[in-house]
Amino acid sequence: MRPDLKPKLLSVLQSGYGKKDFKSDLIAGVIVGVIALPLAIAFAVASGVAPEKGLYTAIVAGFAIALLGGSRTQVCGPTGAFIPIIYAIVAQYGLSGLAFATVMAGVILVAMGLAKMGALLKFISYPVIVGFTAGIAVTIFSTQIPDLFGLSIPEKIPGDFIGKWSLYIQYFDTANWKTCLISLLATIAVFTWPRLTSKIPGALFVIVAATLAVLFLGWGAGTENPKGVVTIGSKFFMEKPFPSGFPMPDFGIFADLSFEKMRELIAPAFLIALLGSIESLLSAVVADGMTGRRHRPNAELVAQGVGNILSPIFGGIPATGAIARTAANIKNGGRTPIAALIHAGVLLAILLCLGEYIVFVPMCALGAVLVLVSYTMSGWRSFYGLLRTSPKSDIIVLILTFLLTVFVDLSVAIEVGVVLSAFLFLKRESETAEFHVFSRKQLGEDEYDPHGTLAVWREKLPDDVEIFEVFGSLFFGAVDQFRENFKRVGRKPKVFILDLSNLISIDATGIRAISETRIDMEANGTALVIAGLHPQPKKAIEHAGLDKEIGIENICPDMQTAISRSRSILAARKLATLRAKRAARSAKTTKSSEQQ
Repeated sequence: MRPDLKPKLLSVLQSGYGKKDFKSDLIAGVIVGVIALPLAIAFAVASGVAPEKGLYTAIVAGFAIALLGGSRTQVCGPTGAFIPIIYAIVAQYGLSGLAFATVMAGVILVAMGLAKMGALLKFISYPVIVGFTAGIAVTIFSTQIPDLFGLSIPEKIPGDFIGKWSLYIQYFDTANWKTCLISLLATIAVFTWPRLTSKIPGALFVIVAATLAVLFLGWGAGTENPKGVVTIGSKFFMEKPFPSGFPMPDFGIFADLSFEKMRELIAPAFLIALLGSIESLLSAVVADGMTGRRHRPNAELVAQGVGNILSPIFGGIPATGAIARTAANIKNGGRTPIAALIHAGVLLAILLCLGEYIVFVPMCALGAVLVLVSYTMSGWRSFYGLLRTSPKSDIIVLILTFLLTVFVDLSVAIEVGVVLSAFLFLKRESETAEFHVFSRKQLGEDEYDPHGTLAVWREKLPDDVEIFEVFGSLFFGAVDQFRENFKRVGRKPKVFILDLSNLISIDATGIRAISETRIDMEANGTALVIAGLHPQPKKAIEHAGLDKEIGIENICPDMQTAISRSRSILAARKLATLRAKRAARSAKTTKSSEQQ
């Protein structure tokens, strides 16, 4: 097994696992399991699927990922980030389409882990992450308006933001005062509860209290009280009982799988995989910061993939690392993946023993919990901080990603955000590239040596030799600047030293520019010498065969060697010129003798 794919659980068991460790994991696992119960139900309901699917996901995917994952303390399950994606997929392709897309995403995640793409997170800029996370928070909040106000909307609620709010405004006069009252009290309680105690999860307290209040007051909606407070039972289980027991694996979801179906769902699958990888790796990084340990990103991606393959087979939805549950696990003493395994076991026990009581939970109480999730997820302090302190380019990326997430689509937001970040980075890189030309005379003037790097060669640089110094990266974005600066070279020297000791990297366009420069110099009778190649540029130039084109003897490790090489070239040319003159005089003398 590759070391980077080795599950952390295996490492923990091999290094020694004692009673003290188990006691800490047991306490943390039970607490996190209780915390995960209302969140798993709320995320499933907000995603437009039955509440039990959230529990199935937390149990199956949570167990599988803990078993195979690369983090010691990460807890996985359904998360708020997936709500808009799942909602859109279910609306367009149905539950079978969601199952196919989730399995395909799992396969993609496994492939990413095997391909060592665990460093994916570092290629996504911070403004993009903050922008789409804040956008998801706004989207989650907007999906809870009907449940919070008890709106009676006979039409199917659209997936787009503007369509949703247009419908809400149209039917706002149908708001239920009983639901509004429970929502108000539940929202106040869920925000203020952490100030009172941290021993009992606020979400669990609010849901239990709201459920008991609705039952005691007889406000629950039903066939006899259609204008009551909507509960999970009245919304999802009016015609069928809440599922008892744990579902058996159902491979029938693949019955109508076809190439055409896979082609339609490949884009949603990639989106699930991308978001799942970002969320899980981000959560693992947060866990590393809290514990001082390091996770194995490639192992984590493989585990996420396996979890998302198994989840729909057992009736679940997409899963990923949950930052809030992971943080709660660490704060309550969780030390190893066994805590996450226990969390899944606690949820299974609750499902089997108390599942029948879930139907009495008011939808508005779940909505209040998701309001808190939206607020926490929004990261408004980070958003505001970026607006206040970041360069304009990053602010543009932040705002554009946020607006695209809310008003268009999450996949479009991530794609545009990443591409725009890349373009702006390349633009900044091209602006930082510097090119300077130095002659022996110019080296004596400080204004022509801004970095002070060539002053040492003032007296050593021969006549008829000039230096062209490159700083930064020579890539396609800086090549035009390179060519423009090179054209400014006045006289045509006999030797031109291209100083690349400050060149960080080069691409194919940069190599072609140097090759074209050499051809132009050769036409003018100028020899090209390169000095100070770093590993990346050296490897790239050798791979392209440019070293042989220039002459391996003209590729020098440093400036001292390059100047010595230039002296040799000048001496060889001087000798060749003298020989040519002697040969010309000799030929002239011979011709004169023959004429006489």
